[in-house]
Amino acid sequence: METLLRRCQIRSQIVRECIAEFLGLYIALIGSGAAAQVVTSRGTHGDYLTIQLGSALGAVFGIFVARGVSGAHLNPVYSLSLCVLGRHPWKKLPLYSLSHLVGAFLGAATVYLQYYDAIQTFSGGELLVAGPNATAGIFCSYPADHLSFWGGLVDQVVATALFLLCCVALEDQRNGPLPDGLHPVLVGALILTMGVSMGSNCGFPLNPARDLGPRLFTFVAGWGEEVFKAGGGWWWVPIVAPFVGGLLGTLTYELLIEAHHQTTPQSPQQEQEAVRNPLHNGLKTLNTM
Repeated sequence: METLLRRCQIRSQIVRECIAEFLGLYIALIGSGAAAQVVTSRGTHGDYLTIQLGSALGAVFGIFVARGVSGAHLNPVYSLSLCVLGRHPWKKLPLYSLSHLVGAFLGAATVYLQYYDAIQTFSGGELLVAGPNATAGIFCSYPADHLSFWGGLVDQVVATALFLLCCVALEDQRNGPLPDGLHPVLVGALILTMGVSMGSNCGFPLNPARDLGPRLFTFVAGWGEEVFKAGGGWWWVPIVAPFVGGLLGTLTYELLIEAHHQTTPQSPQQEQEAVRNPLHNGLKTLNTM
């Protein structure tokens, strides 16, 4: 068995990373399965909270799958932010993004295959984007009736800025290193927090690949061009706005928090001493000047 595994091993590092990113986001599409269950059962098998739990837990397990190979970006916005910070090669950005898009597309296709009978029964065989029997919202985001264009744009910029700010904070080892294995769980908790507090306007997409991949699938699977026309041409907002918000959140954390870390990391004992006796430390600093 070990010999077979060695023969099947992919030698190219970038190919391994792209496969990991693809599979990680594919698994994260568990959240669409939770939405399909709630929608097609008309709320008898779950509710809004179970959809958010499905999205959060899907992301947790997607990160666990990919993190040892590629770092589990699972989001082009996160990859772009790392490139801007100089922590990820720019040449990998399009490859990672394409992997995310394919993973999301096939993840949506899998959910549709699994819930095909339920979707057909619920919709009466007519795949709709809007109305009481609409099913397109299982796979990607659409604005609520009350949401204006500018409201949706602000929603996505603000939500993604907060999301990326917190993601970068979780990666900041000098702001308190996390125990191994806790990071994916906290990202899942963050996604759940976003869902239960910022999800009613448009479903908090936050991830352009996670929205565009399933939208492309629904376009070819029978929902048609209405997936791009609905909401006054809403489709591009969850693709463009997250990049703006993501960069805003990343730079905010870098400028207000990470840029002010001490050059030489302190031990916990030194930090406690600095808090207990700030005057002594201040005088010690003056004496060295």
